[in-house]
Amino acid sequence: MKTFTWLVKREFWEHRGGFLWAPVITGGIFLLLNLMAIIAAEVVGSRHGVRWGASSELQEVIRRMDAGDLSQVGTALDMAMYSSMALLTVVLGFVVFFYCLGAVYDERRDRSILFWKSLPLSDSATVLSKVASATLVAPIIATLVGLAAGILQLVMLAVALSFHGVDVWRLLLLSHPFRVAANLIGYIPLYLLWALPSVGWLLLCSAWARTKPFLWAVALPVATGLLVTWFGIMGLFNLSSGWFWQNIVLRALFSAFPGAGVAWNADRLTVSTDGGHASLDFMNLGQTYQMLGSANLWIGVLAGAGLIGAAIWFRRWRDDS
Repeated sequence: MKTFTWLVKREFWEHRGGFLWAPVITGGIFLLLNLMAIIAAEVVGSRHGVRWGASSELQEVIRRMDAGDLSQVGTALDMAMYSSMALLTVVLGFVVFFYCLGAVYDERRDRSILFWKSLPLSDSATVLSKVASATLVAPIIATLVGLAAGILQLVMLAVALSFHGVDVWRLLLLSHPFRVAANLIGYIPLYLLWALPSVGWLLLCSAWARTKPFLWAVALPVATGLLVTWFGIMGLFNLSSGWFWQNIVLRALFSAFPGAGVAWNADRLTVSTDGGHASLDFMNLGQTYQMLGSANLWIGVLAGAGLIGAAIWFRRWRDDS
């Protein structure tokens, strides 16, 4: 276990830029954009004579809110925290995609694999450490950065409105940062399961391809999808090209992007209600964990496990000399 932990640490140290600095910089850009939006609103409001005072209409609206309205405000604040993950999920998807694509290939290209093979380290432990780094380390860091960015975003809004006499601290107490954090962190195990087909396929291409793993990883499933579509058009075989594109091509290439599983299973997820209104908390664990009842998820897990096993085999026996 200690050896495996050190292998994961090695992956983090060697890919610190993607795992750590990419989400940190993205979170910083997100906060900068929010700050620019606040400053722009202040400038535009000043030019057009818009004033927010203690006796403004906004204060009156807040004072007249009932429990249901306040609950909706809290949900909107939670959604603002979720929004901080929007850019981070895209960046995380690309980080995981290209990390897996080069995880084994880069070792063979610079011949450092010879050094690692000279150590008492099994191919299974080495490849599985890369899987853990992609499906656990990277999303955990991105989630923590996203939560920090979301909280700072709400603080920036509170400070801006407090200068106009608006008691936003009372409104911020309606938010649920711990629930948001639990939902985002609790989604990581689901992300691990859903991303396995993509992670396994990319690692297999990384271990198998002698050159240009990106081309092989993308071209093979896309070309196969085009071939299936052509067979369907020609009426040669009774094949569903739509099913193939969605469940084979897209699962192989885009399952590594967080939120893909929720989108794929949107028709299976029930929307909770709060006071008769549909809840906007789409990341509620009670909803997202309904994915565990999806056969698509578990078939993907089995396929991903098989692909990872093949990647281990190719890393052990691939000889580029």
